[in-house]
Amino acid sequence: MAKLAFLGLGVMGYPMAAHLVNAGHAVTVYNRTTEKAEKWASEIGGDFAPTPREAAAGADFVMACVGNDDDLRSVVEGEDGALAGMKEGAIFVDHTTVSALVTRELAARAAEQGIGWVDAPVSGGQAGAENGQLAIMCGGKDDHFTEAKAIIAAYSKGTVHFGDVGAGQLTKMVNQVCIAGAIQAVSEGLYLAIQAGLDAKKVADLVSQGAGGSWQLANRAGTMVDNEFDHGFAVDWMRKDLGIALAQGKEMGLSLPVTALVDQFYGDVQQMGGGRWDTSSLIQRFRKMNGEL
Repeated sequence: MAKLAFLGLGVMGYPMAAHLVNAGHAVTVYNRTTEKAEKWASEIGGDFAPTPREAAAGADFVMACVGNDDDLRSVVEGEDGALAGMKEGAIFVDHTTVSALVTRELAARAAEQGIGWVDAPVSGGQAGAENGQLAIMCGGKDDHFTEAKAIIAAYSKGTVHFGDVGAGQLTKMVNQVCIAGAIQAVSEGLYLAIQAGLDAKKVADLVSQGAGGSWQLANRAGTMVDNEFDHGFAVDWMRKDLGIALAQGKEMGLSLPVTALVDQFYGDVQQMGGGRWDTSSLIQRFRKMNGEL
């Protein structure tokens, strides 16, 4: 059993922290909204602390799953940040999707204190977190990754090490770029089927069995046809992630034209009031343009 801290109890962090308790670890959580941390502790049986520093005190591993670069800085840095409370030899495992730049910067500060860092963004959405079936892409030193992998196995179906600090975040960018293109393609295909008078769900079932198949088509086609977008990963967060990928591409001198276009399309969805809709809501653009909304 390890002594752990978990920072951030959103739709992902809440169940992830619970899996750690169920795996037999001693877990102290921190959340910006204290009431949510209290609720988690009452339901799950762990402890909660009023600051990241107090949550991290004495912990062998500190996990974080917050919103963006600024949110990560807020729980890591400062007199009440996790680094102020972590012991030498502990490892910080960051599940937040953030830029490789901030990852490397914070990892360097941690190293100055003898603290390890593993960037470990996840894929699988809320359902993956709840079911303990997340795919986790990691960056960091070999020994830090090996130690962390044994802990995060509690909510992972697959954890892969891609290189030094920052490699996990770069891999997550690839993941989000691929998802964006896939969802746009599925949206176009389904709307074509609908407008052609076909049974779009039957079309999706058949296409999923061939070369046109994808996770998005198999798992989201039905709800896209039924106008159900109150599940999964929100558009607001996807735009944040695509912004990170586009900025990385620009820094590397790369053009990511499809990603840039889909990012604009998600901006249209936000303008429609769909910032909290699931990312599969891209199909709503077609309904809007056709006067259905």
